[in-house]
Amino acid sequence: MAEDEALGRPAAGIEPILDAKGLSQGQIVRKRFLGHSGAIIGLVAFAIIFVTAFTSVGYWGIPGWWKYNHEEVSPLLNDGVPTASLWPLAWGEHPFGQDRIGRDLFAMTMRGTQQSITVMLVIGLIAGFIGVVVGALAGYFRGWTEAILMRLTDVIIIIPALLLAAVMAQMAGRRDSGSWFASFASSNGILALGIFLGLITWVGLARLMRGEFLSLREREFVDAARISGASNARIIFKHILPNAIGVLIVNVTLTMSAAILTETALSYLGVGVKAPDTSLGLLISQNQEAFATRPWLFWFPGLFIVLICLSINFIGDGLRDAFDPRQKKFNAKKAKDTGHPLGATPVTAFDGTKGD
Repeated sequence: MAEDEALGRPAAGIEPILDAKGLSQGQIVRKRFLGHSGAIIGLVAFAIIFVTAFTSVGYWGIPGWWKYNHEEVSPLLNDGVPTASLWPLAWGEHPFGQDRIGRDLFAMTMRGTQQSITVMLVIGLIAGFIGVVVGALAGYFRGWTEAILMRLTDVIIIIPALLLAAVMAQMAGRRDSGSWFASFASSNGILALGIFLGLITWVGLARLMRGEFLSLREREFVDAARISGASNARIIFKHILPNAIGVLIVNVTLTMSAAILTETALSYLGVGVKAPDTSLGLLISQNQEAFATRPWLFWFPGLFIVLICLSINFIGDGLRDAFDPRQKKFNAKKAKDTGHPLGATPVTAFDGTKGD
């Protein structure tokens, strides 16, 4: 393996993701991503969930194709048991069943999925933007810029995010305060919650990006860009940031997954989304006493929480591998067939006495 690397050949079992000859950077990234099976599965699953949730029960006044909404009450059919079945294949009137008062669980689950995805996207955009900007400025400029930004980060990171979110949700529920915050939050509860959580969840990404920038700013390509007359903004966003994209993507996807769980926890505790609206966490909270008698009221909201989180993490893994040029595939079978099993790699000495 050492000889292979010295001669410029890929080591046994280590395969390049693709032959990048003649391809642009965008084409390389796209082919690497499309070659990641887990990312494609996650992307397809998330696309199906997203389209189904936002088209079935409607959004922002736009009607959906499903006959019920999350507030409509109808007579109980078969004691609310789900009508969908795999064999024989059937959808039925209420595929996910009904709750105790006759509301359609499919409509409520789709509405809760809308809430979770909205929170996830808002938090990912806000936290990602603020974290990148703060971390990049602190790591690149150092000095007093780093001191101020990192002390601000330290102050925010010690504040319990869940506690602050609960206080914000309680303030949003007060209709009599008359403040602009209460007015906006009471009419845009899930959006206000996403914005607030985004403003306090960027600190982890900022610290990671600072570390990446501290390392990358000392590399030769940065010195070359400086010598050629590139501005600080160009060096940060055109030279350093693309090399830190792997850390950025992984952290943002983890933040988005955690955002869904945070919204679920707040709604479960009764300080998140409030009735008559609903969310996946609120559905679980409202029906916790019926776990033994009506378990389907937990199955479907919990299943969608898990599917969304897993699909986002798989997509993040694929994007990290696609953007990071240092990622390589290791083929254990090929390494074994070529006589270089993992853990027993021979090392070939080179003494320089032989000719070319």
